[in-house]
Amino acid sequence: MGRVDGKVAIVSGAGNGQGKAEAKLLAQEGAKVAIGDLRNDDGKAVADEIKQSGGEAMFVHLDVTNEDSWIQAIDTIVGAFGKLNVLVNNAGLSGSSQADLMGTDGWHNIMAVNATGPFLGIKHAIPRMLEAGGGSIVNISSTSGLVGSSSPRHPAYNTSKGGVRLLTKGIAAAYAKQGIRCNSVHPGIMPPMTTATDTNRDASTGVFDIVPMRRAGRVEEVAYAVLFLASDEASYITGAELVVDGGMTCV
Repeated sequence: MGRVDGKVAIVSGAGNGQGKAEAKLLAQEGAKVAIGDLRNDDGKAVADEIKQSGGEAMFVHLDVTNEDSWIQAIDTIVGAFGKLNVLVNNAGLSGSSQADLMGTDGWHNIMAVNATGPFLGIKHAIPRMLEAGGGSIVNISSTSGLVGSSSPRHPAYNTSKGGVRLLTKGIAAAYAKQGIRCNSVHPGIMPPMTTATDTNRDASTGVFDIVPMRRAGRVEEVAYAVLFLASDEASYITGAELVVDGGMTCV
């Protein structure tokens, strides 16, 4: 018996990397999963991979910055699977995604994807979750939403991830009585934010000196945190921050 049997989930940005790992694990544990992504080929490939492994999945084209795109995606999912129980706001831009690290356009781009995207997903998922009798929202934030960083990155990244942290708490408090839980996951140093070379380096290089475990995380380790919060195992947990960082923020 799977840990999320009978649940219907959407994972944004699930066409590769961390989102793909989250979607595959949810499907493996019994959920019907919608792969939301801008990249049609990547998203369809993940859905096909899940179906070939015996799971239930579908692809929905999703631009998380566009409200109409969210409406259409969620309507399509409910039309196909009958309900919506789980929203994983995974899609995001890194702080190094913008060439000008103090550019105004970069600020707007990062905030649109990392902060407005989760808000829009929550806005349009909640009515469907209420129809289903409740649900779980899991927002992917970052350790950069908890602490600052001296590494070169656009300040919108920390701002957006910190905003997601407090958006999570606000939604958790507002909808707890209606059976909707909302929690955030805060990964530390993870691929593909880190290069494959960095991920495999020995601790002696100093790359992971700030991480007590002396390594980067694995996308599957974040996926298991998401699975827990999406499942009924976390039925008394809402408004919480689950940090997956190898101990980086404890020192």
